[in-house]
Amino acid sequence: MSLTLVAVAGAAAAQQATPDDKQKLVQKVLALWHLEDTAIVMVQRPAANALQQARIALQGRVSAAKQEATLRGIASDLQQYVDEATPIVRDNAQRLKAPTVGPLLVQNFSDDELRQLIALLESPVKKKFEQLVPQFERSFGEKIAAESRAAIDPKLQAMTQAVGLTLRTATMTP
Repeated sequence: MSLTLVAVAGAAAAQQATPDDKQKLVQKVLALWHLEDTAIVMVQRPAANALQQARIALQGRVSAAKQEATLRGIASDLQQYVDEATPIVRDNAQRLKAPTVGPLLVQNFSDDELRQLIALLESPVKKKFEQLVPQFERSFGEKIAAESRAAIDPKLQAMTQAVGLTLRTATMTP
């Protein structure tokens, strides 16, 4: 009978240790996974979009020198926004990452899967690949631009002129 109690107590202890072990695995995944970068991109995207829209709005309406000066001023305002908003979002993302994503990791991954995920996130090959991604994207983008420029530039110019004409008409009509 005491042997049975020891076996039951041992099994209970093993079951209790598993959630702690799993939680440690989840914490390791969260430490390795820079999910807060997604939040930072979310904050910075409106600034990039605003600059692109300003560039389009100014194109053909003002001289190149005035366009450049105006865009520099806008870029300064946008950079101020990014500089102020990024730390807020980064801090909130760090604070909310574990309580938001942690339970989902616990629910959807086994201990073994979490260990595999950690191995993947710690992989030197993954790190090397991520370091090279900007170079790959730049090279690919340059090649696509070079191959597509002749066909795309006239369409881009026509679109820009059409939008500009529509904007001018809308702003001139009472």
